[in-house]
Amino acid sequence: MSYERPNISAMAGYVWGEQPTDTRTIKLNTNENPYPPSPKVDAALGELTGASLRRYPQPTALPLRESLARHHQLTPDHFVVTNGGDEALRLALTTFVEPGAGFGMAEPSYSLYEVLAQIQDARVVHSPLDGQWHLADNFAEQMNDESVQLTCLVNPHAPSGTLATAQQMSDIATALNGVLLIDEAYVDFVDPQIGYSAVPLLAHHDNVLILRTFSKGYGLAGLRLGYLMGSPSLLAPVMWKTRDSYNMDHLSQVVGQAAFEDQAYARETWRRVREERERLRTALSACGLTSPESQSNFLLVDCSEAPITAPALYQALKDNHILVRHFDTDRLRQSLRITIGTPEENDQLLAAIDQALSNAALTR
Repeated sequence: MSYERPNISAMAGYVWGEQPTDTRTIKLNTNENPYPPSPKVDAALGELTGASLRRYPQPTALPLRESLARHHQLTPDHFVVTNGGDEALRLALTTFVEPGAGFGMAEPSYSLYEVLAQIQDARVVHSPLDGQWHLADNFAEQMNDESVQLTCLVNPHAPSGTLATAQQMSDIATALNGVLLIDEAYVDFVDPQIGYSAVPLLAHHDNVLILRTFSKGYGLAGLRLGYLMGSPSLLAPVMWKTRDSYNMDHLSQVVGQAAFEDQAYARETWRRVREERERLRTALSACGLTSPESQSNFLLVDCSEAPITAPALYQALKDNHILVRHFDTDRLRQSLRITIGTPEENDQLLAAIDQALSNAALTR
C-alpha cells in the first residue's frame, strides 16, 4: 500500500548531474565555479569552533542580510536568505501558488521548476522559446490567460546562456497578474559592459522577486546558500510565515558573508570565466560546434552539424574522464551543455573533442 499523495506518486523527481567518484575526472556538467572561493572563506572557517555551534544560529541571517543590503543599496527587509537557490524557489511556490493553480515557465528551462510545482500540486504552464531562445512576444498574456500565480524566468537563461534585458523583465512584470521570479543564478558572469541589472525593478514593481545564489559566482556550491530580493511587503510572508525556523545554519551565514564581502576576489574569478567562455566558444565554433552567445558560465553546444551525435560525443568525453551534460529531450537532444572550466581543463576538453570528431569522421 502506498501512502504518498497522488500527485507525488505521479511525478518524477529531479535528476542531478553525475558526480565523479575519482579525482581524475574533469567535472564540466553542473556549472560550478572552476575556482575556489575567496581565501577569506578559509580564514572564517579557521575561526569557527565547536562551541559556536552549541546555540541556534541568528534566526534571520541578519548580519548577512545587512551585507547584502549595503551592496545592493537596499534595506535588510528586501532580503530573505535561503538554503541555496532551490529553497528560495520552493518558498516562492509555497507562499504564492495555491494547489491546483497555475505556475508559469519558459520551455526549456531549469528542470527543478516543474518538479517543485508538481510537489505543490500546481498546474504547470509552459511557453516555448523560439529558435533563438527568446521569449514569445505575448509571454505575459499566455501566463495571464492560464491564471498563473507565479512565473519563473531564469536570466541568463539555462540551458542556452542567453540574456534578456532588464526592460523585457520589467515589461513582463507590468503585464503579469501574478508574481514574477527572475532567477539570476548565473548573473555574476554577465559581461559588465552590457550594463544589465534587474535590481532597480524592485523600486517600481511590487510583484518581482530576484533570486541569487552563492553556488556559482562565489564558488560555494557545497555550502548551499542563496537569497531572494523583493519589496518588503512581498517578502514578509516568506520571511515570517513560510520560511523554516532557523533555515540557515551558523556556519553558512559566517562563511557566506566572508565570501560575499570579498567582491574583488569574486569579480576576478568572474572575469577569468568570461575570458575562457569566449575562447572556448570560438574554438568549438571552428570545429563546427556552434553555441548561442552565452552570458553564463556554460555553453550550449549544438552537435547537429557535426560528424558525431551529442550522445556519442558525451560518451566519448566521459570515456576520457570529462563529464558534460546531455538532456534527452526533443529540443536539446543534439546539444551538450558544457560548464566553463579552468584554462587547463578547457584545453583537455578541446583535445578530447578534436579526437572524437576525427574518429567519427574516419568511421563515416
